[in-house]
Amino acid sequence: MDAVIPAAGRGSRLDELTADRPKGLVDVAGRPLLAHVFETAIEAGADALVVIVGYEAGQIVDRFGDAFVGVPITYVHQRERKGLGHAVLQAEPNVDGTFLLVNGDNVFAGSVEPAIEAVEEADAALAVEEVSPAVAATTGVIDTDEAGRVTGIVEKPDDPPSTLVTTGCYVLPEDIFHACALLRPSAEGEYQLSEAVGLLVRAGYEVATVRVGRRVNVNTPADVERASELVQSQ
Repeated sequence: MDAVIPAAGRGSRLDELTADRPKGLVDVAGRPLLAHVFETAIEAGADALVVIVGYEAGQIVDRFGDAFVGVPITYVHQRERKGLGHAVLQAEPNVDGTFLLVNGDNVFAGSVEPAIEAVEEADAALAVEEVSPAVAATTGVIDTDEAGRVTGIVEKPDDPPSTLVTTGCYVLPEDIFHACALLRPSAEGEYQLSEAVGLLVRAGYEVATVRVGRRVNVNTPADVERASELVQSQ
């Protein structure tokens, strides 16, 4: 299975940590952030990595080359930062079949393989976690039915319909590319992957939710410390 790793951002909230390097090369427990993300994908079963690069792309290419622990890497350039849906669409020519998507700034404590296993009985799967209502208002919130199937995703709602949120790990069918191509930009000019998943749901696709354990979304220097502690605790 291919794994798509969006890693085009600078990470402006990381301050001086990304003054001269892309977010994916920030040190987490003695290794680049992306090294941990690559391992998560490979340990789940990925046999090819499609890495979406942008800011200081050359540094990432120079650091990892054309393979990571024997798994081939293909680099795709996102020329303009227009959101996750736009980033994913850039990977389409390099993806064959259902694929794993792991955001390049998420560090997981455990395996995300259960998300891949979930698509044996569903069309797609989202790795999810429970958070406080305050945190839910800052991210993608998931509505589900009684069976745990996704009925919708709302980005940063003022009044969250639940406290179940996305974790930056998805298993998606190739049809997600068509859904991404149908998206309209948000007020900020971004194309949201959550809206593309919503299009699949409305078209009748079954999207499962899977809890995969602890993770840290690395956005600030404090997050880098928490991610390092998470890695070292394993």
